[in-house]
This record gives sequence, C-alpha cells and structure tokens, in this order.
Amino acid sequence: MFEAAEVGRTLSKKAYKQRLPALRAALLGAQQQLRTASFPVLVVFAGVDGAGKGETVNLLNAWMDPRWIATRAFGDPSDEERERPEQWRFWRELPARGRLGFFLNSWYSRPVVDRAYRRVSRVEFDFQLRRIAEFEKTLADDGALIVKFWMHLDKEAQRVRLKTLESDPLTRWRVTKLQWKHWKMNDRFIDAGEQTIRTTSTAQAPWTIVEGRDEQYRSVTVAESLRDAISRRLSDRAPSGQKHKRTSRPEPVDEQAAETVLSHLDMSKRLEKRPFERELLKYQGELNLLQRRASRASVSTILVFEGVDAAGKGGAIRRITAALDARDCQVIPIAAPTDEELAHHYLWRFWRHLPRAGRVTIFDRSWYGRVLVERVERLATRDEWRRAYAEINQFEDQLIDRGIVLVKYWIHITKDEQLRRFKEREGSDVKSWKITADDWRNRAKWAAYEQAVNDMIERTSTRQAPWTLVEGNDKYYARIRILQTACDGLRQAL
Repeated sequence: MFEAAEVGRTLSKKAYKQRLPALRAALLGAQQQLRTASFPVLVVFAGVDGAGKGETVNLLNAWMDPRWIATRAFGDPSDEERERPEQWRFWRELPARGRLGFFLNSWYSRPVVDRAYRRVSRVEFDFQLRRIAEFEKTLADDGALIVKFWMHLDKEAQRVRLKTLESDPLTRWRVTKLQWKHWKMNDRFIDAGEQTIRTTSTAQAPWTIVEGRDEQYRSVTVAESLRDAISRRLSDRAPSGQKHKRTSRPEPVDEQAAETVLSHLDMSKRLEKRPFERELLKYQGELNLLQRRASRASVSTILVFEGVDAAGKGGAIRRITAALDARDCQVIPIAAPTDEELAHHYLWRFWRHLPRAGRVTIFDRSWYGRVLVERVERLATRDEWRRAYAEINQFEDQLIDRGIVLVKYWIHITKDEQLRRFKEREGSDVKSWKITADDWRNRAKWAAYEQAVNDMIERTSTRQAPWTLVEGNDKYYARIRILQTACDGLRQAL
C-alpha cells in the first residue's frame, strides 16, 4: 500500500520558490471565503514518526491566517478525559463552521499505537476503526470537509530523518527514545497503518498518502491538496449569508391521527397522596445511597427527560435532585441552540456536558430534539432527522460502553390533561411564566408529535438504552415510577 510513497519524490528549491507565492495566495483566499461558509474543515495528520507532520502544520499556520485555525495535538488522556468516552475530547475540540482545525495525534493515534504494541487484537482494532469511520461519517453528513494526510517514510528514510534531527542542536529535543523504539517496530506500525487506511479511507473522508522524505515536495503536496479540497467544496456550497438556512424543505409529517405506542399506555394509573409520600421518602433514600455507591465506584449517570409540554418533567427532576448531593449533580436545560451551538454539529453541545466519573447529569430535553421538534417544526430536513436515529444510537452506545448508566424517560399525558394544566398555569401567579405561545402552537400539532415520538421509540429504544414510558396524567404516580426506574438502573450497574 505504501510503495507509491517510497519512490523518492523531490521538488527543487527553484520550483518550490516559483510555486510558493501563488500557492500561499490561493490558500489565504480559500480561507477567507471559508469564514462565511456553512461547513468546517478538519485536517488530520497521521503517519510514521519523523515524516514531517509537525513541520507541515507549522508551515500551514505560517502560510495562512492562524487566527482562524485551531491546531490540536492529543497526548495521553488526562484523568478528566479518561473518565468519559474516548471521543469526548475530540468532539469538544471540533472547529466551528467557517473555521479550520488541524489535528495531530488525533483519534487515530492511540488505536494505531495500541495495535502496534499488540495491546488490542486485530478484531478489536477493526472495531475501533469502524467507530472512527462512523464518527467521521457523522461529521461529513452534517457538511464537514475532512481532509486526511498519512505522512510516510520507509524504514531507512525514517532512520536518516531521525539521525538528521538528532545532529542539529535546535531539533535534537524532538527525537526521543520512544521514537527509536517505534522505528524498530516499523513493520508493526506499517501493518497497523495499512489496516487503518483500508478501513477508514471513505468517499467522504479519504486518505492522501504523502511521501515525507523531501520537505519541499511534502509541503507543497499537502498545501495544494488542502487548497483544492477547500476550493472544490466552496464551489459546491451555497453563497455566503446562507450559513444556517435550509436549502431543501423536508417532507411534511403526516398529522392524521394514528395508533402509536403511546395509544397503548394506561393513562388511568394513579397513586394517592399518602402512599406517594411514603414511597417518595423510600425511593429518594434508596437513590441517595445508590448514588453514593456509584460515586465511590466512579460510575456516572445520565438521566434524559422528554415529554410533551406540561408533562411534569420539571417536577420529576426536582424530586430526583432533592435526593442527591448538589455537588455531584447537574441539570442541563435544553432550549433553542445558541449561535455557537448552531456553528457545530447538533450533538456537539451534548458531548460537552457529559459527566465526570461518579457524577449525575440530568438533561431536561436532549439530543432527541433533532427527531422531535426539529422534525415536526421543519427545522431539519428529512435526510437530517432520518439519519439522526443511527447517529443517536451510536452516541449512546459509546456512553454505555464507557460504563455510564443511561436512563431515558418519555413522560406522556393525554391531550385533555394537557389542556387542564395549561389553563391552570394561566390562572396561577406562580406558574403563569411556564405557559407560552409556543406551547399552544405545539399543541395544535399533537398528532404530528405523537407520530414522531412513536418513530423515535421504535428506532432508539435498544436493549442497552431502552425508553421508559411514564404514564404522567397523575403526577404522584409518575414521580414514583421515575424514581424507581432510576434506582433500578443504578442497582443493576452496581
């Protein structure tokens, strides 16, 4: 696979100097156009030690405007990073739309090194690579341009390169015993690299293999490839000023009443006040004890609350937080995205809020907004919300694989009960702020939302992350059911 990158390509100093001015101007021009575009650019560098990854990134920062470039290099994960899923640290560093991100020691580094050291089997390595391919597909489907360079040297050229760096007092520090150890393991790294490229070089995120022997050839090849990739994408995209404007309308949702999974809930379930008060104390006490055990065991918990307006999400959340140490619990209310959030993939803002080990994060509405409100209100195209089911399942798989307890609630009330609660809120000085024009407007689309909920449950209620459907007409019953389920989830995990 790497033979074509071992032929000794070079570029003379004269040719390099002749091409450089036009190349730099083109790069700067493309970067300025990119600033008003509706997509980010992710540039990934990987390959053997000494092949020029760092030097190339430094040159690109010098040739372009570094104010609009984020350069990130990931070493060994910190304690904070180890407490979360592997991809957490990469998601939070993704560039916003209109910006460039250069990634050294990226999401490929640790899997490749682990495979070279035989810490993981070929099958395990393949699983890691396919998860990376899913990650890149998720970003590319949202519009991100992903440009990947594999910088290569044959074993002898790598030895010469390391020796050359060692002989110069200004660069000697860059050569370590670990790099020489990896040089001796060249065959293993080449084997891991070939498997990486075969598995993750896709139409949306292809690899470009660059021979790293000659600095001038290497630099120009990478710069021209990046220039061409950005220019092609800019020519295919909408003009500036349409950053967040949908270019195609989604298909209308069928708003005719139909039987759904919600139709089969027994909405008459009730619990009287005295039993409720006894059960409340019982399950709040149990939840407190379980969470303290989870904290000692470094087991994190995520509770997701979804439901129609006035279903009782806030009241249920307060009964849970009352049982927990406020220092270990955080509630994340999800509203319309901010400008910063709109400039990233919709999952970005949720990845940022994942809890540290042993802590609890409660989402009052969540990533399911993409397949609920964004679908019904036509804020997402049909392609966007349909592919979101798979993206959400992949996201939740990573949470569970990390050992996080994930409990998802849909609190349901009937249309008549919602109307009663709306009117009660309007007549209350304490609760009147809770009712808005949007609530009434959403109520007019009841059937459309119910169908969207049915599809959501059908496609995202998995064995690992099932939905808990809560009959919410009676708040006492709903709150106890929610506390019971949270206790069950923690008890099973512990």
